[in-house]
Amino acid sequence: MRSLVVYESMYGNTHLLADHIAEGLRVHGEVSVVSVADATDEDVASADLVVVGGPTHAHGMTSATSRKSAVDAAAKSDGTLHLDAAAAGPGLRDWFDELGPVVDKRAAAFDTRIDTTAILTGRASRGISHRLSKRGFTMVSHPESFLVDRHSSLLEGESDRATKWGEELGHQYQWPPVADDPDFHEGVGRTP
Repeated sequence: MRSLVVYESMYGNTHLLADHIAEGLRVHGEVSVVSVADATDEDVASADLVVVGGPTHAHGMTSATSRKSAVDAAAKSDGTLHLDAAAAGPGLRDWFDELGPVVDKRAAAFDTRIDTTAILTGRASRGISHRLSKRGFTMVSHPESFLVDRHSSLLEGESDRATKWGEELGHQYQWPPVADDPDFHEGVGRTP
């Protein structure tokens, strides 16, 4: 199995989690990790499983405005926030707008969000999952959230959980997709 992990990251957390998810997927085959700025239609076409993740901003996926606000916050943070190398590039919304239709591809979605109820924070993974489905992907897992604290630091154990989730995705790839499961409802996932 060949997997592709596409991430959008502002402060590096989603990038770090993408690397950990890839580590788990490597048990099942070859994995590439690319920023949304570098992900191409050819990358998607060559993958059996595509895993896409990004940060949660304003209850959903980032926008040009929320991305600019994140860059501004990092500049004003007195060095406590550090931008990911790909933070200045396009966001997932832009990537989905440019992505061509896909046929016979499986996918999974994840996000990072603040450690509080999803009712208050929203979940970017729901929008990511929805857009993947609209593009023709079949989801192999419910959208997943990984948690950060109010200072944008990953909570303890989230990196390990991401590695385990990646390994589980590889196993789930072998079974019928969750969209074929009568109990599956798009956007349902872990909500601590």
